[in-house]
Amino acid sequence: MRILIVQHANFINGSGGTEKICSFLANTFEAGGHEVIIGTNEKIAGKPVFPLSENIEVKNIYSENDGQIKFLPIYNYLGKNPLRWLSFKLEKKFAKAKNRKIIQDTGGEEKLYFHNLSARAVQWKKYIDGISPDVIITMSIGSLLEITYNNEYDIPIINSTNGRPDYDYSDILWYRPDYEMKLLEAAYRHLSGIQVLFESYRSYIPKSFTGKVFVISNPINGSDNTHFPSNQKDRHKVTHVGTLNVSCKQQDLAIDVFNALAASKPNWILEFWGEGKDFKLLKKKIKSLKLENRVFLRGFTDDPIRHMKEADIFIFPSKYEGFGLALAEAMSVGLPCLGLASCSGVNELILHKKTGYLADNNEQLQAYLSELMDNEVERNAIGGAGKEFILEKCSHSLIERQWIDLVDNFKQ
Repeated sequence: MRILIVQHANFINGSGGTEKICSFLANTFEAGGHEVIIGTNEKIAGKPVFPLSENIEVKNIYSENDGQIKFLPIYNYLGKNPLRWLSFKLEKKFAKAKNRKIIQDTGGEEKLYFHNLSARAVQWKKYIDGISPDVIITMSIGSLLEITYNNEYDIPIINSTNGRPDYDYSDILWYRPDYEMKLLEAAYRHLSGIQVLFESYRSYIPKSFTGKVFVISNPINGSDNTHFPSNQKDRHKVTHVGTLNVSCKQQDLAIDVFNALAASKPNWILEFWGEGKDFKLLKKKIKSLKLENRVFLRGFTDDPIRHMKEADIFIFPSKYEGFGLALAEAMSVGLPCLGLASCSGVNELILHKKTGYLADNNEQLQAYLSELMDNEVERNAIGGAGKEFILEKCSHSLIERQWIDLVDNFKQ
């Protein structure tokens, strides 16, 4: 069977959860004897971040002559040369003015959106008809919309949903204009099947979808090398892994909670692994609280599991998540974990006081963190239960079998 996996943007050079799952699916299907192509459409140079079998083709169908009306790129100068800063500022001002003119000449943002979407859909149709896949898997509803807008296929299309389904077609998390939300919701009618992460997520699928629903978790690598750091060591670690984005991941909340306990817990530190737009904001906060020797921004890591094994507690105070991949990985190595009860995804993985702690507010989060800091026996018990839960529900072998069974449903 020839399987086309479509991630229309961000796969090249992307290191997020969607890119990781896309690579996992490609490797799973290839190991199962299928021919696999990953298709993307983006003006970018680079390569996939996560390992792929050498037999998997990655095809970027982007073309300068694809009929799109393109904006001028806007760059920020990060250096210290005042002349270059001025040059970049003038270029940025010109680009913004030119882009406003493009929108005006096209007839507005909505008409420009439809024009470019149509151009990309034509490009996808030509490519897909040329390779004739047996099954198409889209990595988002945005990817589904791109390939199906004004197009019809006699090919089963399955969407891999890497978050809560309504995040994909609504404006719950960020602004989307009405016309885009209507298109995204309507795109579900093209699907033969959809994969969701939790049983409860079925209720967030729109009525436009009439295909089969498959509940399949994200895969988590099990660890046979769990390490529970001893109370005998000089310094203990609370850790967090994730993109530095306070509007979602709320690392600033983790700092506030730790700060309230820092004086009474002098042998504990807090560390963050990850990069993101809020690095400077968090660094400034750490400095303002005089926590430079207690709270650390460690930067990017290609081996988060190793750092989790060196830690004692995992704190994950996200406002929203689809699954919480870093949380599940922390649980898989036996780290006791804390999160917010209101956070989707997190409240599916953590069963309160069984596989971790779910706090209703900041005060509870602080109290639970303090409790875990003070009690190694409790850390070990909660961490062990969390590991058992994750490895039962999310093992690689289980998820691989479920996905192979899923595509077998659509053999023609």
